[in-house]
Order: sequence, then structure tokens, then C-alpha cells
Amino acid sequence: MLRNGLGDLLVKEACGARRFVDLFCGSGVVSWYVSKNIKIPVLAVDLQKYSAVLARAVLERTEPVNFDRFWPQWQQRSEAWLIEGFARELKKARMLRNQFKKRMLRRHIIEARKSCSPIKNAPVTSAYGGHYYSPLQALQIDALRATLPRNKPGRDIALASLLEAASQCAAAPGHTAQPFGNTPTAREWIKKAWGREVLAFTKRAFHDFAAIHATERGEARLGDANRVARSLKESDLVFVDPPYSNVQYSRFYHVLETITRGQPVEVSGTGRYPAITQRPQSKYSVRSKSRKAFDGLLSTLANRKVRCILTFPVGNASNGLSGGVVERLARKYFLVSRKTVKSHFSTLGGNGNHRKARLKTPELILVMTPKSSRLSAYSKQVTRG
Repeated sequence: MLRNGLGDLLVKEACGARRFVDLFCGSGVVSWYVSKNIKIPVLAVDLQKYSAVLARAVLERTEPVNFDRFWPQWQQRSEAWLIEGFARELKKARMLRNQFKKRMLRRHIIEARKSCSPIKNAPVTSAYGGHYYSPLQALQIDALRATLPRNKPGRDIALASLLEAASQCAAAPGHTAQPFGNTPTAREWIKKAWGREVLAFTKRAFHDFAAIHATERGEARLGDANRVARSLKESDLVFVDPPYSNVQYSRFYHVLETITRGQPVEVSGTGRYPAITQRPQSKYSVRSKSRKAFDGLLSTLANRKVRCILTFPVGNASNGLSGGVVERLARKYFLVSRKTVKSHFSTLGGNGNHRKARLKTPELILVMTPKSSRLSAYSKQVTRG
């Protein structure tokens, strides 16, 4: 959507604001875009820690980082960590990799899982090795996570780079709701994913992150959108891209959350999920609560007299909302300018009718100005502009 009209709209609207606030920052791409293209501080907010990490890697610094200063030392520390603490496991993992390089068999996956689950002090390996990652990949992710640079900004960039690499190397269809199964067709996908070099993917991501930065120092914050909205200022421009699935988003990104936390975790089920009490829960993904939560958010934003840009799929979403419902609620509190664009989006948990994992669908974009008879001089100027 950033390349399909949204990016230009954000730049145009943000030029009159003193801060840009992304209340559901997710992967961080919208926050990054604004922070790089407009001289304005950005506040990025999300319930999940991995989201805040990705946003922080760019938002909270205004200069590039010397890649050659951080990467070689980090890589060396991670390799030493493995050799010193997991030499036997590392040898086994390399042996298994050589076995499935030419052909991935059912027994290879079974053996990989058996070899990983007993390993202690390696959270990713014990929880996800042989499932989302090969034993070697999982050990390398644990090693990189355990040996992150100690100080900012190197630590922020390194952890974000590791999350990016882990996402790209996961043997799963687009997210980590569940790994590919041990079937003949799926094993070809597993072989491809397990063949990706974690170190190479992390190095490339680190190099990319090191080069980009914000034009004005911003902030990434772990928090609930409805609560954060209460503290916003009239001079803020707020971007609202709320959940549209009736399945908690933490189900799809729990692997990244585990890597972010860097602590051992008990997992179960096909998806290798941590207990639901250990995963962030959003009211926006509960059909009986989503509408009230959204209405409450819009009411708060209107009371704070902030301008907003809102995006949502035009059709019915599985969490009980729809483009029509969202627009009607928005018009209760705001003067609304409406447009639609074509976009591809993931169906996530709303795939009960055998829909494709990704759909091309119209996306609603609303530009919202608060209804108020006492607009400040700043708001009047923005509205006229």
C-alpha cells in the first residue's frame, strides 16, 4: 500500500504535524517510511515486543551505524559460544544437514526433532528445532541471540536483524502459526527453508538496518493502542491499522516473540505455541469485543482532537468488523475523506472457507479530522491546507 498511494498520502498529511504516531506498528514498515521521508519524530506502538524491536532499530537513531564495527565481532562471539557450549550438538546438527542436502526424508525430520528437544539453555533449538528450523539454524539463532552487542545502537540493530533473518528462514507458510508438515510435498519446502544460511541472512539484514535511520529521533513503545491514545496531543498525526483477524496475532508471530525475549519457553501443539497466558491478547481479535474496542479508540482520538489516517479491508473481516462498519464508526466522531486502493493481504486466521493465504482486495483509506466547534489555530490551518 505504501507504493499504491498510502505513502504519498502519509507524507502529505504528516507535513503539517509535529509527531507521527503508529498505534499498531506491526512489522514497522509504515513507521520506518515516515521517519525516513519526513523530518518528524515517530512514535511506534504495539502489544508485541518483536514489533517494538523492529521499529526501534530505525526510529531511535538519526545516523547510520558502522557495519564493520559490529558485525565481525558479533559473528565471532556467536561462533565461540557454540563451540564452547554446544560442540557435540553442533557436530550432530551439521551431520544432519549433510544428510538432507540432497534429499529430505521423513526420518530426517523425526531425527532432527529428537535431537533438538532435550537441548537446554538454547530456547529456540529446544522449542522450534526440527520444526520451524533445522538443528543447525536453531543453534545459530540461539548463539546470535545470546551474544548480541551489549550497547545501543548495535544491540537494537542486531536483534532486529536476527528477527528479520529468522522470519525469512522459517519453514512455514508466510508466518509462524505452524510449520510445514512432514509430508512428501511439504518436505520440499522444508528442505528449501532449512537450506537457508542464518548467518548470511542476518549479516545482510544487519547491513541494511545499519544504513537506514530516522530524520528525527523517535520512540518505539510496548503498549496498548487504546491506552496510548489517551496521552496523544492535538498536533499528532495518528496512523490506525487495527487487527482484522479473529485469531490473536501473537499466534502468528510467537516464534519472533520467543527470540526477542531470549528466555526458555514451554511449547505445545502443532504450532509449538507457548501458553496463551504468555502471548499478548488483543480485544480487536475477539469478535464480541472488537467493535467496542474500536469505537472506544475512535472516541478517545476524537476527544484528543488528533487527525488520523485509517486503513482497513473493505469487505468483512473475521473479527466481526468490516470496511463499512469501520467507516460508519469513524463518521460518528470525524469528518472523513475516503478512498480505496488495491492491496494484497494475508487472510491469517480468517481462512475457514478455504480461501487463499493471500488475497487481492480493495483496502479502505480514511483521512479523518475531528468534529469540533472549537478547532485550534493549528487544526484550522491543517484543515484549510
